[in-house]
Amino acid sequence: MTTLTESTVEDAALTWLESLGWNVAHGPAIAPDTPGAERGDYGAVVLERRLRDALARLNPTLPTEALDGALRKLTHLEGPTLEARNRAFHRMLVDGVTVEYRTDDGSVCGAQARVIDFDTPTNNAWLAVNQFTVVENKHERRPDVVLFVNGLPLGVIELKNPADEDATIWTAWQQLQTYKAELPTLFSMNVALLVSDGVEARIGTLTAGREWFKPWRTISGETLADSQLLQKLLNGELAVRRKRNVVQARSFAEMLEHTLRRYQNRAVEAAQVIEELIQLAQELREASARGEKLGLSEDEVAFYDALETNDSAVQVLGDETLRDIARELVRTVRDNVTIDWTLRENVRANLRRLVKRILRKHGYPPDKQERATRTVLEQAEVLSAGWAV
Repeated sequence: MTTLTESTVEDAALTWLESLGWNVAHGPAIAPDTPGAERGDYGAVVLERRLRDALARLNPTLPTEALDGALRKLTHLEGPTLEARNRAFHRMLVDGVTVEYRTDDGSVCGAQARVIDFDTPTNNAWLAVNQFTVVENKHERRPDVVLFVNGLPLGVIELKNPADEDATIWTAWQQLQTYKAELPTLFSMNVALLVSDGVEARIGTLTAGREWFKPWRTISGETLADSQLLQKLLNGELAVRRKRNVVQARSFAEMLEHTLRRYQNRAVEAAQVIEELIQLAQELREASARGEKLGLSEDEVAFYDALETNDSAVQVLGDETLRDIARELVRTVRDNVTIDWTLRENVRANLRRLVKRILRKHGYPPDKQERATRTVLEQAEVLSAGWAV
């Protein structure tokens, strides 16, 4: 059964970032000792090739000697504490890195090497990496998402499962405190820390205490970004369900659309829409547990739902009969689909006949059989791709 998990929140966050223009990479795919490795070891927190390329792109008039000096200063920060190193890094990020180089006539020149193009954001390289493993002082940690700009780890996102009552944004915040203590090198370049459970999102700085982690708002400030992230989360979950249970996905999609339409029409406030989306997320979670309660497999639940089990005329048959119909439908569809069955009308017609026969055998209401047959065949098209041989 599909269910809301922390990885679902993570996927939703990455999808959202990608829609904003970020490139996305999976941590293990760029880890050391892999074909796509972007760092030499797990202690390295800067993607040096990306940083070197950005420095060259943003400072076309500076020689290699100056660019090398800028890279060294950025990756070897000075300061007795994490906070001091972070302040030093911030000055270089904003003002540029002070470098010196020798000209052709032998004189020494000074310059400021730009690290970020604040005027034209598209000139920077934006990369979000999930499950980015870092090892420092024998501590191995794996932040959920690290945000790199020009190869520098400027943001860290820690996520929690909205369906887990024990995992909240504050447990995510506490996790960040542990990371800061154990992985100071990663956080010496940090600009923003973010925590979210897919329902609520907060943002703070490196030294911000819990009281200074504030709700993450949109650029306009008119609506909470929390609702947008949860909407992404729910849409991602519904996309998964459409591949498994068309009736359930359709029902929840209509509920989601109704809630969002009311919000867009200003019929409800932001706080209320978040509350309703939270309730929808909980109902999704409960729906995922129905199979175990009914004693049905995931495929059988999908056909069980296709029988319009909320209809009073159908409910008179009783759960046991409906479960028997669902099981028989799964067996029959499995035995009669082929790879191209949806394109062969004779196969579709035969399957339609078999479905109707099963419904009649179990006393399914005659006036409901045609619609149920269409829904069962629609469900069969979704599931059969993994069955056909």
